[in-house]
Amino acid sequence: MCSIMGIQGKNISEERLLEGFERTISRGPDMSRVVQIPSGYLCFHRLAIMGLTPDGMQPFQLGENLAVCNGEIYGFRPVREALKEKGYRFLSDSDCEILLPLYREYGLDMFRRLDAEFALVIYDGAQDKLIAARDPIGIRPLFYGYPKGGGIAFASEAKNLVGLCPKVIPFPPGCYYDGERFHRYRDITQGETRAEEELDQVCRGIRERLIRGVEKRLDADAPLGFLLSGGLDSSLVCAISQRILGPDKPIHTFAIGMDVDAIDLKYARQVAQYIGSHHTEVIITRQDVEEALEEVVALLGTWDITTIRASVGMYLVCRYIHQHTPIRVILTGEVSDELFGYKYTDFAPDAQAFQREAQKRVGELYMYDVLRADRCISANSLEARVPFGDLEFVSYVMGIDPRRKLNTYHMGKYLLRRAFEGDWLPRSILYRDKAAFSDAVGHSMVEDLKALAERTYTDGQFQEKRKEYAYCTPFTKESLLYRELFEKYYPGQADMIKDFWMPNREWAGCDVSDPSARVLSNYGASGV
Repeated sequence: MCSIMGIQGKNISEERLLEGFERTISRGPDMSRVVQIPSGYLCFHRLAIMGLTPDGMQPFQLGENLAVCNGEIYGFRPVREALKEKGYRFLSDSDCEILLPLYREYGLDMFRRLDAEFALVIYDGAQDKLIAARDPIGIRPLFYGYPKGGGIAFASEAKNLVGLCPKVIPFPPGCYYDGERFHRYRDITQGETRAEEELDQVCRGIRERLIRGVEKRLDADAPLGFLLSGGLDSSLVCAISQRILGPDKPIHTFAIGMDVDAIDLKYARQVAQYIGSHHTEVIITRQDVEEALEEVVALLGTWDITTIRASVGMYLVCRYIHQHTPIRVILTGEVSDELFGYKYTDFAPDAQAFQREAQKRVGELYMYDVLRADRCISANSLEARVPFGDLEFVSYVMGIDPRRKLNTYHMGKYLLRRAFEGDWLPRSILYRDKAAFSDAVGHSMVEDLKALAERTYTDGQFQEKRKEYAYCTPFTKESLLYRELFEKYYPGQADMIKDFWMPNREWAGCDVSDPSARVLSNYGASGV
């Protein structure tokens, strides 16, 4: 991870700029640089992942143009070689150094050519303007706002802009800003159009593309680690990675659980033993959860219930990795649920309703699961890589006939499971029922958070305080606790998040008052 800022405005002092920029030093603790441009600044905090020498420090410069980027550009080496043949010289092994040559060659058309997860700001010196863009899923964060004295500001996190801009706005994924307006260059939710396929062909397409997506993300000059919950998604990422790297290079896997009722630790242990990874279990207590809560809300920049619940465990395991290992890059299993379905999507009334829900969830990933993964990992000076978010993979899965993705097999994510039948994982893991991450860390963790909220507010206090928030009004003491913590760090910015993440309440069986899958009638053996 890195942290970037780009500001164009006449009334912004360097002192105010640095105050906001230093709030995300954890994203890039290795080196920092602030460069003044004629009408503003470009800023960069570096976490060295590719091209570890100082030559990889940003902003990069080509002629009058400058660029800062938080991202990974996959397959950059052949692109760099092609650019060398056109006469470009490169000073580092950084993947992001190809961006300015691409801008010179293709202009704003460059963004749709990138196989990448990125957020970037380019200063076009000839036109004296800032160009900004974000990857189609929004895996890398980017926000913008309009400073009080005029101009525009871009930054990796909302906290960089709080106090600098009256309103902080998420930069829309799959879009670029050309100096005047926003334009969409790709809508990943639509999927690729292709002819009807046989079931075996579909599963082969899933398997081959996910393997490629994992393989791309194993390319790093810094040490790799893997979050392993014991659920299907993270287990597949770990199994694929270990097979690619081979038995002589055991991967490092990490699992987290409560000290009293962790559900998934035993399953993660089984997967680790099966694939031969070096495995570490991180055990947490109720005190750890309660002490971390405010810090988690502050780093997330959200008030959403399910995001915060799931982030506590993720933040604590990443903190352990940061404090006890040299690992810099973490592979995770996010994005699979949005593509293949949650427990609640078993209640989808028909295939088109399932598809619309998948499109909605993929389009909103940057506000929920992807936000969680980015902040929990980057707050601990690590970089997140998300193989299920590979653009080729997402486009392929979104283009599968949604009738095949409905749970008509009495097992959610059947296509993904079938795609990896064989010796990738023990069958008991491959066909294990899904448990939500926050529940799997330990059912007691969510109950501890609810109990903390109960101790914080009387019934009367809850009814009075919740009325202070007209937008997405808190509806439980737990949600009020999160909202008040959010407002402490992001006052007046609540509409950065669209809504509470909840099952689709319009569907029969999904009209629930808690986002946990545990409240659904089909939860059954999940998390057992």
